[in-house]
Amino acid sequence: MTDFRSFETISGNHDKGMVILGDHAMRLLPERYGSLGLPETAFSRHIAYDIGIESLCRHLCRKLGVPGVLGGFSRLLIDPNRGEDDPTLIMKISDGAIIPGNHPITDDEWNYRIETFHRPYHRAVDEMIASVAAATGKAPLVLSMHSFTPAWKGVARPWHASVLWDSDERAVVPLLAKLGVDTDLVIGDNEPYDGALRNDTMYRHCMMNGIAHALIEVRQDLIGDEAGVIEWADRLAPIFADINADPMMHEYKRYPSRTGPYEG
Repeated sequence: MTDFRSFETISGNHDKGMVILGDHAMRLLPERYGSLGLPETAFSRHIAYDIGIESLCRHLCRKLGVPGVLGGFSRLLIDPNRGEDDPTLIMKISDGAIIPGNHPITDDEWNYRIETFHRPYHRAVDEMIASVAAATGKAPLVLSMHSFTPAWKGVARPWHASVLWDSDERAVVPLLAKLGVDTDLVIGDNEPYDGALRNDTMYRHCMMNGIAHALIEVRQDLIGDEAGVIEWADRLAPIFADINADPMMHEYKRYPSRTGPYEG
């Protein structure tokens, strides 16, 4: 396993007080897993990774001069945006595709994937957030980048992008307002998914710690090539910078989750 990285950190100026995350940025698997019994074409689909997000995160970090953390493995292996207790952490079927390498799976293998891939990624996120907080003496703004399919089960999705969130609206309200200035865009608010997911990345690292954050979804056909990625990086970077300049984004303030009371 020494030649496989469970995450990649992107360098940037920690004094700027912002962190970019890409949970599903990559579609890689360690050699020992082959292709999990799937055809290679499966790894060009959304079931393996968030199309366009690796490049978008890199462009955003570069344009903003801020650090980031990217997941280094395909979510077909284990999903970093799920809690360790989530039954969908390791999927047996994804959008109709049966994943032979995930079923049956032993308890030892399940725990091995958590310990070897899932936890190192989240430790890297913890360390990056702590490092940026130490550099500024304040809470960082955390923005998590994802992408969604243009259609689901034959139904077209109208949104160009969406903002997902739980109950901390500090970054969400200005994001929706600034994205909504462009009347040619259809911007979703907790569409096509609800952002309140217990023990996911934003819950674990931000909600529980009172850190301002938002999860931004961009439709995959809009960032499926470099031109689309550059267009969205150019659109999002100044919006992120404007929001980051608000002192309210750098206060620790814990909000009650819509998923229920905190434990522990």
